[in-house]
Amino acid sequence: MSDLLKDKFQRKERRISKVPSEGGHGARGKETRTKDSISTVSCIDELVQQDDNARMAVTMENTYQLGPYKRFPVLAVTDILKDVLTTYLQQEKYEVEWSQKMTKTLSEVIRARVKDLMIPRYKIVVLVHIGQLTGQSMQISSRCLWDASNDTFASYSFKNSSLFGLATVFAVYFE
Repeated sequence: MSDLLKDKFQRKERRISKVPSEGGHGARGKETRTKDSISTVSCIDELVQQDDNARMAVTMENTYQLGPYKRFPVLAVTDILKDVLTTYLQQEKYEVEWSQKMTKTLSEVIRARVKDLMIPRYKIVVLVHIGQLTGQSMQISSRCLWDASNDTFASYSFKNSSLFGLATVFAVYFE
């Protein structure tokens, strides 16, 4: 077992000694230039990654994109909410067990349809509430950390003779 460790150490030493130094300060690196950015990759980091035989981690350059290229389409998402809630809840009567399952189903359907719009760099959160109409009033509120310039939401409420449904989609921009 110790022979394997010694061999590995010796191979690593040979690789390090073969790499020429590019500066007087002992800094070894190669500089690559792309269209708008400069990045420096350390040779020692490359050697460590090769020796571990682990899956190579993909490192991405920062885009420095502070705003979305494509805005979140609130009207299109509102139309999706209206269509889904009307289709699934139009002829239904309120039942407790049914409403628990239906909220999960509706949120998954809405999330899938919103993701089909392929809006880049937005995290999607879907909330669905179903309740019985018995003459009561109800207020639903939410709070979150919000960037008013990029984050947004869409909401739609539906009522029939025995139940109400409220669906909200929050779109949070991911920098």
